[in-house]
Amino acid sequence: MNAVCGADAEAVTRVLGFDCHDVSAWLSIRPPWTVGHWTMPLLELLVLGGAVFALVHAVRRHRQGDSVNLALWCASLVYLFVIEPPLYFPEWFGLERQYGFIFAHNRFTVQFMWDRLPLYIVAFYPMISQLAYELVRSLGIFRARGALAGSVAVAFACQVFYEVFDHLGPQLKWWAWNGNNRIVNHPALDSVPMTSMLLFASVSMGAMTYLVVRLAGGSRRGWPLVARIGVAGVLTPLSMVIAGLPSSLFAGNVTAQAWILAVELALLWVAGIWILVRHRGTEGPLKPFARFYPAVYLGAMAVFWLGAVVENGVTLGSGLYVLACFVAAGLMLAALYRARRAAPATV
Repeated sequence: MNAVCGADAEAVTRVLGFDCHDVSAWLSIRPPWTVGHWTMPLLELLVLGGAVFALVHAVRRHRQGDSVNLALWCASLVYLFVIEPPLYFPEWFGLERQYGFIFAHNRFTVQFMWDRLPLYIVAFYPMISQLAYELVRSLGIFRARGALAGSVAVAFACQVFYEVFDHLGPQLKWWAWNGNNRIVNHPALDSVPMTSMLLFASVSMGAMTYLVVRLAGGSRRGWPLVARIGVAGVLTPLSMVIAGLPSSLFAGNVTAQAWILAVELALLWVAGIWILVRHRGTEGPLKPFARFYPAVYLGAMAVFWLGAVVENGVTLGSGLYVLACFVAAGLMLAALYRARRAAPATV
């Protein structure tokens, strides 16, 4: 038994239906009809298509003199390659005692790194950051209220749009968490670790957006822009460390940690709703990415949830929290369309 497939990894991947000893070290490609569930190739198409759509939109805005979208798209990938390898292989970085084995992805059509990293996950980072940023930017919050308030609103948008996916994944076996990991995966809201809900789904995305807006805003180009993108992506994980400090002070006391993380999540909801409710600005005509993709994403997640409930009932994930996220995300889209109903779409 090797470090790539230890006892915990073996047990988790067995739940997902495969053997972690039988993997390719670099790249695996499978026909989409051979994967474990009908939603998996559709999820890949949704996310990969969204990432490409976001990139096209970001390049257009860059050409029009605004570098933030493109910088955020690229910084998301820098952040990905900084944070994912230590999470997948903590023993390689001397972090096994701090992290332990956390989770495993199921086998999708294209995967890397001993089948630990699906291609759609690579695309998910820039897709979700662009979805949240462009939604908030299109509402005019950055222009009217500044980088800090806008980034908090992005963190909230990421929370509600991401958690409808995060609570669904374990139910459909897109991935599985290691329940034996008491270091990172507890406390949890049903099947999702609360640190993932707060630190990954919101804090990191809000902090990265703030760094990108402050460092790479305007019409920067060339190597100065590349350097600032790198700095934003590399510094983003530090925000997670800072936001995780209060709960880390109570390591070993799961109840205390759960309360602290719940309070932080509640503060995010209060701040996000307050910013959105008080805002009445506009940002000009709605671009195609903001007009179409967030609604397509949310609609697809609703279909996936409906399929999961029909097949199995809600056996994993917090149904009430997911419902709240769906409602909040839907209201954000309604506010966006209401503010832009008279504006023509532009490229």
